[in-house]
Amino acid sequence: MERLINYSQQRLKEVSQKFKRYLYDQIDWGDRLIGITGARGVGKTTLLLQFIKQKYGFSQDALYLTLDDFYFTKHRLFHVIETFYLNGGKQVFVDEVHKYPDWSIEIKNLYDTFIGLKIVFSGSSALSIHKAKADLSRRVAMYHLHELSFREYLELSDVGKFEPLNLDQIISHHIDAGVSISQSIKPIQHFNKYLFGGVYPFYSEVKAKYHERLMNVIQIIIENDLAAIENLNFTTIVKLRKTLGLIAESVPFKPNISELSNKIGVSRDFLVKLLYLLADAGLIIMVRQTGAPTGILTKPEKIYLENTNLLQAMSGDNEVNRGTIRETFFINQLIQQHKAEIPKAGDFIIDRKFTFEIGGKNKSFKQLTGVENSFLALDDIELGYNNTIPLWLFGFLY
Repeated sequence: MERLINYSQQRLKEVSQKFKRYLYDQIDWGDRLIGITGARGVGKTTLLLQFIKQKYGFSQDALYLTLDDFYFTKHRLFHVIETFYLNGGKQVFVDEVHKYPDWSIEIKNLYDTFIGLKIVFSGSSALSIHKAKADLSRRVAMYHLHELSFREYLELSDVGKFEPLNLDQIISHHIDAGVSISQSIKPIQHFNKYLFGGVYPFYSEVKAKYHERLMNVIQIIIENDLAAIENLNFTTIVKLRKTLGLIAESVPFKPNISELSNKIGVSRDFLVKLLYLLADAGLIIMVRQTGAPTGILTKPEKIYLENTNLLQAMSGDNEVNRGTIRETFFINQLIQQHKAEIPKAGDFIIDRKFTFEIGGKNKSFKQLTGVENSFLALDDIELGYNNTIPLWLFGFLY
């Protein structure tokens, strides 16, 4: 136990309070049981440590545990937290829960047994509370941590600190917002840097090795995280890697399920399952046609890599199509709070209300003729006009 306390204290010493992710202030930290999911590398661990340091300092009222510690191969989580609580502990923060077998059962038992104990746990994006063996869904307040927005990137990079804008504000007041922001910074200059290498908070730590680190993250997600959560065998892991590779070669990918399943060597239904696993893990975004069924076996209309940095990393030395970069950025930022689908005209329809065509600065409204509530989201423009909005401004949604 002493070793675990020392490790927790050491992690607290290392964490900075200078920059906090958008989710920090959205969480009701007073809840007894909180769950936080998110893709590997988005900052879940830092979020936990920042709250501990702010609320408890270095007191032993709170304890940070990571379940990928070898300690938990020989010791039960329940017994460790029981000892902590009986010795005066108030709140425990359990990281990497997907690395521990039957984690949900032990957390449920802890929650039911020790009424005065608060528990916060975090794990992979692929972590499904509804599939957990214990019924946590009625007990837990769940949150999801998305990748850095362009707004957050600007703050983390010490370029400027700005308040987030909701979609209605961007649509109705994008000229005022654009003018205000552009008076402080050159948004397009920083936007291009973000698109290439600013989506994950660790970009400032690795710099030249950033894309190499991203490729390692992809490997860990598939071979460790997904394998642990879904109990995947080696053959399935290989097919997941192959599926992701084929998608990356031609995004935005309009899937021909029969053709793709033949290339990978799996049935249609199994291929769709692989696609959903990759989406749950935060590696791809699947977008359906407006009005399409929502069943698990329904194929998506288009598939994108999750964000522009994954797109750049997986392209290797090949130049990435700028149009693909634009669409990937837009869909990534919008899905954090909104529902996106593929409409009959335009690139995306958001919340079944607003239709957007994404393009370069010379794009016209030709493809949106007659479409109500339609807008252009254009790259390489600093300020918009009428229903033409700068693409970079959608990076201020959270």
